[in-house]
Amino acid sequence: MRRLLDALYDGAAVLAALCMVGLLVMVLLSIASRQLGFHVPGTDAYAGYLMAGAGFLALAHTLKRGEHIRVTLLINALRGRARRALELWALAAASALALMSAWYSARLVWQSHLFNDISTGNDATPLWLPQLAMAAGTAVLAIAFVDEFVLEMRGRRGHADDGEAVRSE
Repeated sequence: MRRLLDALYDGAAVLAALCMVGLLVMVLLSIASRQLGFHVPGTDAYAGYLMAGAGFLALAHTLKRGEHIRVTLLINALRGRARRALELWALAAASALALMSAWYSARLVWQSHLFNDISTGNDATPLWLPQLAMAAGTAVLAIAFVDEFVLEMRGRRGHADDGEAVRSE
């Protein structure tokens, strides 16, 4: 199961990296088209879609590598059972929020598809297509938070004591 979950997080990170490459291509195409006197419609919109996709798809991988920003002032002051209780509470709350975000993101994709919602730009992209990256990213993030919660419950989650990022691989 661990290998499957890690492959899921790494796969989402690969997709995020591909979105970044696509974003670079869109920006370079936009610059080149201005310099060479031709117009490629929709490059700004697609660059925005790819930027959002990269951000959402990278969330779970970033969490699992311990690179999310955490406010540790209170938790570093606690030890033992109090610290573990606060960690469990924070992970449970984060899991619940991530699950709600995943649910409503998927619902948005479904509704955009159902209503044939398209972008207002001249590219007229069906909005459910770029919204898929957001829904997938939030779903993988929710899985990652539940994973972290279960690891903490089992006592297998790593902790940073000296202010460095947690490495829970």
